[in-house]
Amino acid sequence: MLEFRDVTVTLGGVRVLRDVSFLINTSDTVALIGANGAGKTTTLRSIMGFTHMTGEIRFLREDITKLPPAKRPGLGIGYAAEDRRLFSAFTVEENILMPAQVARLTAQETTRRLGRVYTILPELKEMAGRPAGSVSGGQGKMVALGRALMIGTRLIMLDEPFQGLAPALARRYAEALRTLRDHDPDVTLIITESNPGLLRRFADRALVVERGEMREGSLAEDAPDPLHPASPATTP
Repeated sequence: MLEFRDVTVTLGGVRVLRDVSFLINTSDTVALIGANGAGKTTTLRSIMGFTHMTGEIRFLREDITKLPPAKRPGLGIGYAAEDRRLFSAFTVEENILMPAQVARLTAQETTRRLGRVYTILPELKEMAGRPAGSVSGGQGKMVALGRALMIGTRLIMLDEPFQGLAPALARRYAEALRTLRDHDPDVTLIITESNPGLLRRFADRALVVERGEMREGSLAEDAPDPLHPASPATTP
């Protein structure tokens, strides 16, 4: 489904990714784990075509290494950046619909996909007419997820989605991801996170990024799970 072949990314003279190779299959939910600055975001940005790189990236068995960034969402790739990047003067719904307009979806397809977003995130329907600049930071992350869902029919990438969320909203975000998995079992998810305990309840596997290199990891059962305080592994 998604494959990196010896991908190296250099930023400002520093090799952020070093000969990275991995394969992610259709319907996988992958936790991309690593410390800040390890290369997690660079991995996602490379998939979107936002970095200068060597090596090869293949999506659905096709080489997309040289495909312009503007054309990659049209392949069914949704991306929610860590900083949300909402247009504050637009309404919540206008922000969600923006990828559909860029991809020039038909009105019928746009309506169908918006219904999918509101099925998974019903709170966004209630907020639809609000200016995006008036929502809280946590609500903004939900809007960014909805926007990624609008275009991400095959692959959805979420960069540090739980960072800065209050526990109740973090649990709601996790519930939405489980609903997404139930609603669209064939969609592939890549979620970056510094704390593996946040993802172990619904990720199938982990890839660990360290000093620009990547290896298979594990979502340890004894890792703290902040989303479920009653868990024996959670500290008071």
